[in-house]
Amino acid sequence: MTVDVRTVFETAWFSLLARTLDDGQTYYMLSLPDYVSVVALTRERRMVLVQQFRPVVDRYTIELPSGHVDDGETPEEAARREVTEETGYQVGQIELLGTLVPDVGRLANRMWCYFSSDLTPSTSALHREPGVTVIEIPESEALAYAIDGRIDHALNLAPLFLAIARGKISLS
Repeated sequence: MTVDVRTVFETAWFSLLARTLDDGQTYYMLSLPDYVSVVALTRERRMVLVQQFRPVVDRYTIELPSGHVDDGETPEEAARREVTEETGYQVGQIELLGTLVPDVGRLANRMWCYFSSDLTPSTSALHREPGVTVIEIPESEALAYAIDGRIDHALNLAPLFLAIARGKISLS
């Protein structure tokens, strides 16, 4: 049970909150926008991934199209926007695989996991995110990318495994 919550530090990306617990101890957590991640396939059943440099790990990573939910935007709208911005594809039908808590110990946000299997090249003027390279693989290779560490971001592995568990991706 909480007694008091206050903002200790704030940036455009996150806020550091201090929560005073009933026993008087202070517990710190990060408040950040909700997050979306999309397991995205073309109609030819090719998984669309992105590669980009991530300063935190000081290397290029391979990821699902993902990002934050902007103010005034629904998670589904964010998922559609992120796929288009990062890959140049647009999403037709989209399905919510699940809503997860990224870190119950420190992060005060939610992660919305989506699946789409009907991506088509965008016909509108694109403002693609700079520094992002699109990678397409057969859907059957997705698990291999997770097993050998080519995809190692936990917030991308969770939706990938939800899609596998729900039978959305063929592994053969």
